[in-house]
Amino acid sequence: MGTTTQPLGTGIGWRPEIADDVERMPGIDWVEVVAENVCPGHVPDSLLRLRDRGLTVVPHGVSLGLGGADRPDSGRLTALAERAEALGSPLVTEHIAFVRAGGPLTASPRLEAGHLLPVPRTRDALDVLCENIRIAQDALPVPLAVENIAALLSWPGEELTEGQFLYELADRTGVRLLIDVANLHTNHVNSGEDPAKALAELPLEAIAYVHVAGGFERDGVWHDSHAHPVPRPVLDILTDLASRVSPPGVLLERDENFPEPAELERELETVREAVAKGRRAYEGRAGTAAERTRVTAATPAPAVTSPTPAAEETGAADSPARQRLALSQTALLSALVAGTPAPEGFDRTRLRVQARALAGKRADVVAKIAPELPEILGDRYRPAFLAYAHGQPMAGGYRRDALDFASHLLLAGQPANSRARRELREWWLDRSGPAPRTARPTVRLARATRRVLMRR
Repeated sequence: MGTTTQPLGTGIGWRPEIADDVERMPGIDWVEVVAENVCPGHVPDSLLRLRDRGLTVVPHGVSLGLGGADRPDSGRLTALAERAEALGSPLVTEHIAFVRAGGPLTASPRLEAGHLLPVPRTRDALDVLCENIRIAQDALPVPLAVENIAALLSWPGEELTEGQFLYELADRTGVRLLIDVANLHTNHVNSGEDPAKALAELPLEAIAYVHVAGGFERDGVWHDSHAHPVPRPVLDILTDLASRVSPPGVLLERDENFPEPAELERELETVREAVAKGRRAYEGRAGTAAERTRVTAATPAPAVTSPTPAAEETGAADSPARQRLALSQTALLSALVAGTPAPEGFDRTRLRVQARALAGKRADVVAKIAPELPEILGDRYRPAFLAYAHGQPMAGGYRRDALDFASHLLLAGQPANSRARRELREWWLDRSGPAPRTARPTVRLARATRRVLMRR
């Protein structure tokens, strides 16, 4: 495992809505930006100014799906590499998650989750993830760090704890880790996993930096919203981590429901205080260099089995491990977004919670990239979109989803208000453009919709 990590300091997630506030905010050492939201040839001026002031800018990817059964898409890897180079970043980060399933490995339609879903902590999944990460590392111009994610549900039959899974991943690939302490809290509430045990099992020397974020609890389920203040239990986990190792960087994530700048600054200060509290405990417990070494070395390491040639095979895309993982992930995602029966062993209540969360995420993102839709539909937007999402899996990204939603409503003669229906029709016609030549299902639907609309 690598042990050299660039110090970053205290940072905040850069978002367009708070760009001006972040530029004026004191004590910010670095920022992180969602990679897919940045075009290399048109980097926002705010990010350029921050970079020119000497602040580090780290692109944080959300769409690679490194934990999926397929190998990483070369186009997505190239795009992530271009963003790292455009921003002059010392590293890039992604998630230990899958975001799509189906396709050639299962001879089934491709399905998109629209959000991050947990990878089963099994040997098959670990073998596939290790190979996918090596592919990504070879394609990127800077080091890669991967993040543990929050989960609303657990896979049956898991073979490793979260700490063991991350330890072996780092040991076998040399990848760095982005540890999200808010996600450790989420998994504690939702699955009963002990954050302290996970921290004790982690390869602390592989940590690149740390995420901190807020969320909320509803009906006994913790939702990692990134839209609420950081709660005390998350800060306590951060303190625990800082009492074990000095984190190279800590970053506050906030994606929506942004408070006033003064409140964000206070939240950043509580994050600094939590780290300082842990550092004091660390220094008090390890008064000498020898003791510090002993404390770090005392981190329990699970027995690491040498991978067999089969586990490490990098040949055909249809290796047995990939096929097994593809089938299980496709069955789960299909149950979540297409309403097929729940796979055996899953908690059906949690599956419903996750399905609702995915549909809600789709509705929120579509509203952001196509704000005209909620303006046209008003209060009917969200219930109409959720009803549409219940029977229409996303298959072509959020922009395609917005168009498909609009055509779905129009073909059903909706909305009932003729003026709103006319505005929606004009919006759809304006953005759908000429029909592509490739006869994909969404294209056939677009063509059919256009024919119906032209007759009205």
